[in-house]
Amino acid sequence: MGNQARNYTDMTLKRLFGLSGNQCAFQGCAKQLVNNINAKDSNICHIEAANEDGERYNSAMNDKQRADYSNLILLCVQHHDETNNETIYTVEVLQEMKQNHESEFSHKIINEKPSMLINAINAISSIDLEEVEENQSLRIIDPAEKIKYNSIKRNTSLIEEYKVYHSKINSLYDELEAQGSIKKEKLLSNIRLIYTKIKGIYVLDSENGIEIIKANSDDIIDAIINELYSKLEKSKLFEEDIVLGINLIIVDAFVRCKILEEPK
Repeated sequence: MGNQARNYTDMTLKRLFGLSGNQCAFQGCAKQLVNNINAKDSNICHIEAANEDGERYNSAMNDKQRADYSNLILLCVQHHDETNNETIYTVEVLQEMKQNHESEFSHKIINEKPSMLINAINAISSIDLEEVEENQSLRIIDPAEKIKYNSIKRNTSLIEEYKVYHSKINSLYDELEAQGSIKKEKLLSNIRLIYTKIKGIYVLDSENGIEIIKANSDDIIDAIINELYSKLEKSKLFEEDIVLGINLIIVDAFVRCKILEEPK
């Protein structure tokens, strides 16, 4: 136990370093962490420990979950040592620290590099799925209402954080449509098809599908994001812009009712 908990995939490393800006996540620390190869042993820290004798160890997790992006945070050596104090640095505190740092970096980059979203749109719309999503209804739902209806918990802050970019993304879609591009339709269709596939894995042939979705809504969102990363990695379009843009586009798709269920 513990050996595989440090077996990070390339996708996990790119996502972790890309969203953190290659910087220590501890508040007020601006230390750069070299890169995802040279720093991966000393600076990739487990929120819930890799080993039984580690801090915040969770016996209910498996090693794959321990090595996953959601359980990892980038810290410099000094702050890695400091966060070993479990009394102060609980799982919740470290999760919030990671989220706040990644959010701050994402907002900064979006303002500095607006082309990032276009690059992410181009990448996701280029995914070649065999099916075609016929229903292109773009009904816009109040995010708070939809969060409540689907019983979202862990990803609520992600949605609240990035919903403010809905109008910006909408403007980009309008520009694409004015140019005669169908990238908007292809992108939203791809996301909807990925959601439909993942929802089917959870619901199967159950007659109580909505309750199953509500019980697993956060895991479903995570699975959609992971599926997108996986497909983009295979397409050789996996760059920093895409890493940073996926969360914004996923939240926008959620608002447009392409992910999870509409309140009845």
